[in-house]
Amino acid sequence: MTVDPVRGLTDYLTGAFGEPVTISDLQFLSAGARRRNIAFTATVADTPRRLVATLVPPAVELMPVDAEAGVRELARAHGVPVPAVVAVCTDTSYVGEPFVVSEHIDGETVPRKVLRALAASGNATETARQWGAAMARLHSIDPATAPESVPAAAADPAAGHLAEVAAGARALLSDRPVFALALRWLEQRLPGPPPAPALVHTDMRNGNLIIGADGLRAVLDWEGTQRFGDPMRDVAWPALRMWRFREDAREFGGFADRATFVGGYEEAGGTFDLDRYRWWKVMGTLYWGVGLAQQAAAHLDGTVRDIVMAASGRRVSEIEWDLLMQIRPHAKA
Repeated sequence: MTVDPVRGLTDYLTGAFGEPVTISDLQFLSAGARRRNIAFTATVADTPRRLVATLVPPAVELMPVDAEAGVRELARAHGVPVPAVVAVCTDTSYVGEPFVVSEHIDGETVPRKVLRALAASGNATETARQWGAAMARLHSIDPATAPESVPAAAADPAAGHLAEVAAGARALLSDRPVFALALRWLEQRLPGPPPAPALVHTDMRNGNLIIGADGLRAVLDWEGTQRFGDPMRDVAWPALRMWRFREDAREFGGFADRATFVGGYEEAGGTFDLDRYRWWKVMGTLYWGVGLAQQAAAHLDGTVRDIVMAASGRRVSEIEWDLLMQIRPHAKA
């Protein structure tokens, strides 16, 4: 049965707002890997509001939508720029999937367009400092205050994540010596539990930010948030080469150097640990390589027959190069 999103959103928001709602100007935004976003105008009592509904198929839901909404509002209350949550629906009868309705925030999210916009505005440095500060404010939150349904990292986040990724690497990449070398490097340098476990976003990189002429406007995609994680995992992830979009000289997002980002992070109260950062940067690169191999395997075994999944396998060699550059003797972190 085909579900009419206009009818479903109208019915749900009419009940949520307690008065008639008219939906217009529907726009299907570029879809993410697991969810769909629909921008629309909701008119209530002759007052139009531009909103976004994020639809999350239950089969790929990383955490309940109400938990995601709760952690977003917690972050927003601590100064992290996040679109305000307007309503949360866990009932699939309205649009076929659970969804979150948020305030619409103007700006650019497509990474290459973000880079062009920042180059045109000359605001890359200030945006990077805002980005670092937003991450630090997130890490300042007591992770115990997050909803319990937000997943918790392992007691030792580094060891737990390494064990998961190592299993994937050994299953799919056992014939790749570079991955075996990187695994040994990581195992020999396990940093232990973080001094101050934090609430971590796990994917706060270029592509999950809304950027405007005035800089950072919002952080998106909170579905992978974890409690009691290592804050250096968050700091290292957006510095990986795949999030620079061919602007490799600018380590953070393709538009900022490390000193600028870390400066914003530390000014807002974050504590930067270079050794842990380096470990998590190698870990993130290895994790991405295993993910590419998993996508290629899914195409080959018929689970997901898709040319994009197939092409992922060709990029594993790029990850080998990145790993060698990161773990070579005397390499800069």
